[in-house]
Order: sequence, then C-alpha cells, then structure tokens
Amino acid sequence: MKKPVLVLLICCAPLLAGAWGEPHKAITQAALAALPADEQALLGAELAPLGSSYCLIPDRVYEGKEVARYAMMDSHPGITYLVSLHLPAQQPENYAILRFFMGKAVAAFQAGNLGDAARYAGTVAHVLEDWSCPAHVVPGDNMFTLFQQFLPPPDAMRNKLLHGPVEAGKFAVTIGDFKPTLLGATVDEAAFNLLQRLNAATILARAQTIPIIQALYAGDTNAVTIAQLKAATRGATVVADALHTILCLGAQQVDAGALAHLNTVDLAQCWPLEATNLFFSQQTFFSKPCWGHAYMGGVLEGGSNAVPIKLRVEENGGVVVKEFASGIGTGTRSSLTYLVPAGVYRHFTVFAGLHPELGAKGGVEFAIFGDDKKLASVALIGDQPAHRFDCDLAGVTNLQLVATGKSGDPKANYAIWAEPRLVKRTE
Repeated sequence: MKKPVLVLLICCAPLLAGAWGEPHKAITQAALAALPADEQALLGAELAPLGSSYCLIPDRVYEGKEVARYAMMDSHPGITYLVSLHLPAQQPENYAILRFFMGKAVAAFQAGNLGDAARYAGTVAHVLEDWSCPAHVVPGDNMFTLFQQFLPPPDAMRNKLLHGPVEAGKFAVTIGDFKPTLLGATVDEAAFNLLQRLNAATILARAQTIPIIQALYAGDTNAVTIAQLKAATRGATVVADALHTILCLGAQQVDAGALAHLNTVDLAQCWPLEATNLFFSQQTFFSKPCWGHAYMGGVLEGGSNAVPIKLRVEENGGVVVKEFASGIGTGTRSSLTYLVPAGVYRHFTVFAGLHPELGAKGGVEFAIFGDDKKLASVALIGDQPAHRFDCDLAGVTNLQLVATGKSGDPKANYAIWAEPRLVKRTE
C-alpha cells in the first residue's frame, strides 16, 4: 500500500521544532512515519492532524470543552488541566493515565469513531513525550530552582527559570528504520508494558538534564541540541510503539506471533514502587547486611561492590552453584512491591535464596504477598539450596517480595530473588 503524501514529506524533509511545544509535532510525526503503511492508512484524514494538532491537546485544554474533554479523566471529574499529563507521577498513577487514554483511543477505533480515536491517541503521544522530556522529569522541581543551587548560573541567567531554556531549540527528529513493537493483547497489558518502556525513557531524559544546563550556561547551543535529541529520539520510539499498539487493538488485528515476546516479564528489569520516582530514596535503604539498597542485576557486596547473582540450586539430583543473568540482590528489612495488571499474568515464579559465598552464614525468611495476603514463604540458611516459588496471581494487582532476617549472622544476609518472572495468562 502506498504511503500518504504527508508521510513521504515527513521522511524526506527535516522536522524543525522550537521548544517542547512545537517539538511535540516533530516527535509525533517521526513516530507516525515509523508505522507500517496499512496502519497509516487506517488513520486516513486524521493522520495529518494527529501529528500537527492532536498531539498538543493537553496544552490546549483552555481553548474549549471540545478540546478539553480529550485530556480529562473520569477519576478527576471537572478538572480541565491535569498536571500529571505533563509531569510523571508515581507508577500506579502513571499506569492509570496510560490505561485510561489508551483505552479511550482503542474503544473509539472499535466503535468506528476515527476522529475521537485519533484525538485520544494524540493525548497519549503528548503524555509520553512530556514524560520523556528533560524539562519534565526532575521530581518535584519542574522549574529547576534546586539545580540552580547545585549548579550556580552565570549572571546572565541568574533570575531566569530554566524550564523553557532546557526544552527550547530547533532540531530535526528521525528514528530511521525503527519498527514499532506490539505492547500487548489488551489495553491493560499494553499500558503496563508501555509504562516499563516509558520508565527507561524518563531515566534517559534525566541523564540529559545536567549536560543541557551546563551547555546553556556555556552558551553552547550545539551541545544543548545533541542532548535534547537523545531524549526526543527515544521518546519518538516509545510513541511509535504506543500508536502501533493502539491501532492494532483498535482494528482488532493482533498478530499472535508478535505477542510471543510478552509471554513473560522480567521483574528484575522493572522498578519497584519503593524506588520512588524511579530511584531509591534513603528511607528504602536496608541495614543488614550492609548500608545499601536493592540492586537490579547484581548483588552489592558491602553496599558498594557489584558482584554477579549466584545461588545454590538443586539440579540433576545434586546441588550446584548457578549464576543467573537476571535477578535482584537485597538485604533484610527489605520489601519490593510491583504493580501487576489485573488478569494478564497467571503465575509469578522466582528462585529465592542466599548468595553462596557472601550469604553462607546468613539466615533469611523469603515471603511473597499478593494484595497484602501471603501467597508463600520459606526460611533458609546460607548452606541450603534456593527455593523456587510458583505463585498463582489470580486477582492480584500488587505483588510484594519481603526478605526478613531469621537466624545466623545478619551481616551475611545477602538475599537474592533470581529470575523473578510474571508468566502470562494463557487460555
């Protein structure tokens, strides 16, 4: 199928934008250009306004009720301007926002209301772009007054709010031959997986904030643009995934093969709710075996030296030490809580135990809770093999992993959750 003329122009011409008002257009258009031709055709006459107007709806809510209603939520009756559509909040709220607006877009497509579907999709795009914009991802300090204390500005910028300069500029956005990924077979699953993609984009955007500020202070506009583009490009890929998924679900054209990669979710790659705003605040640090925090992908020896995840496991009639590529190293007085989309995953599986060298003299009780109800637990000492849990997730929307000191030397309580997996419900 031949691509619409608009998309050909997008692919061939640079996308210029000034500030993350206009760049919403550039980012959305780059995402639209990455969609397969048949999906672009599904949008028909709504393709162009989605990339030039609808993606700005959350910024245009005061233009009238007909615009505002596409950026309002049933859970916030009467509120026209939702700050959380621009600044990321805690994960449960972020998930609720993505689920609501993706659901509205998909339902409108299925009802044959293409105009409403495209407008709700535009709101989704705007949210994703703001939550992956360097000027929107600093928790609690949108105007960067705190940054001005850590990074004192030159006299010329001493009284200037940094929000605008951090996101202002002109640059082209392209994601080349990027191919969008289907995020789920249902809105609930897709919003959950989109949240994980978005969390990574938020963190990448934060990594650009200080370089942008330093470049602004130095008057280096080229360095500002380079850092901005890193965030904008990642944002465009996330938007492309979201739009692709909305169109697939809306048209009820879901390829089973495209869902295979979603059969399991590695929780070791997901941020627990204790990691407030996607980082571990001081109140989440444990005291045994060391002053540290949960570590994704390894174990923090002494609270500072990352070592691989290992456990004693029963294998082929014996006990061997096995290294795991995926897992979370933690200590006692530690809990890790994860959001779980309702009705999507059937089981939670994980190996729990103590590190064979660091935890040889320790003793820990491992417990798993679903919506505050204990699903399973086991107490282990350091020389015992790890226990493999397989918990039924029926009805569970909040999964918690708790490690508690039980016996032995508390300084050796290097607790490990290896290969923590959400296993998708199958019919």
